[in-house]
Amino acid sequence: MSIATTATAPGLSRAGLLALGLGATVLARSWATVSGVGDALVLGLAFGLALGALALAAGLRLAIPPLGALVVGSGGGAALVVLAVLISRSGPALIAGQSSALLPWALVTVLVATAEEWILRGVLFDLLDRHAGTLAAVAVTSAIFALMHVPLYGWHVVPLDLGVGLWLGGLRLLTGSVAAPAVAHVLADLATWWL
Repeated sequence: MSIATTATAPGLSRAGLLALGLGATVLARSWATVSGVGDALVLGLAFGLALGALALAAGLRLAIPPLGALVVGSGGGAALVVLAVLISRSGPALIAGQSSALLPWALVTVLVATAEEWILRGVLFDLLDRHAGTLAAVAVTSAIFALMHVPLYGWHVVPLDLGVGLWLGGLRLLTGSVAAPAVAHVLADLATWWL
């Protein structure tokens, strides 16, 4: 075994354990959703909190995001929203009779999207980038992003979510910050209320 392989093994083991924890959290949410264990908002809140706790336990360091990353993330999110509008069959429209549920849904959406980015384009990306290279970091986090949405939305979303994952990984590379993909992810997810 070479010195380089020995040096990367612990980092890749940590990445694998983090991916397993993420997978277990996704499966638990999927099981709870299918079983009707709780309200969708409560399950979303629990999922977001679990992902945030997992990211913090894995070494996420919270900091004030750089302004440039927030600007790039806003532009990246706007691009995702424009793409969603272009491919939407019905076009934008407020969900009828649901306006009172907007705020709680929006808060949970912000938490979940941000926590997903903390895990994927934050801690896991850093581990993979350091121990397996940038290409592996982008590819693996994008694939996991696509696969983690399958239990809720089905296999047909994999190509779209893989593309979105690559876009978010590109924003992470461009800015060097998890803030850019987090902002883009939040904006794109919030836009789904109207799409």
